Amino acid sequence: MSNSMFDAYLDIETTGLSPVYSEITVIGICLVNGSDCRLVQLVGEQVTLENLVQALNRVHTIHTYNGRRFDLPFIRACLDIDLTEMHNHRDLMYDCWRKNLYGGFKAVEGQLGIPRKLKGINGYDAVMLWRRFQQYGDRAALALLLEYNREDVMNLKILKERLLIISKY
Repeated sequence: MSNSMFDAYLDIETTGLSPVYSEITVIGICLVNGSDCRLVQLVGEQVTLENLVQALNRVHTIHTYNGRRFDLPFIRACLDIDLTEMHNHRDLMYDCWRKNLYGGFKAVEGQLGIPRKLKGINGYDAVMLWRRFQQYGDRAALALLLEYNREDVMNLKILKERLLIISKY
């Protein structure tokens, strides 16, 4: 990848809905520069302020879905960093609302025909997969969690592309 600025698509997995009682288990980031795309996943103990700042080096805009209300405040509470002070942030959920696309990310994916290999897995399942890995060392559970996060992050990129196409009509 060249030395120019990147777009980033970011999604987190957590052990619950409140950063007071929960922790971040995975931060998934798809770094895009032109046609180049690179996935970074910070997992467990890798979820640190330093690693996140390094992963987002040279990022111009961070794209999320409901990140304004969930991902970024959770990161701020757990890692003591406000990513909006260093990067532009675009919450694609609000772009969807402007196009009359409502619901959670998976509902919007369905409305736009964005495919998903892992059907029927949700945020609660992600918590359970992490617990299976933590408690029993279940590497298959961790692999499934990382694939779930990868699909979320990559589908954010597809969602943005579909929204651009819709805007042209």
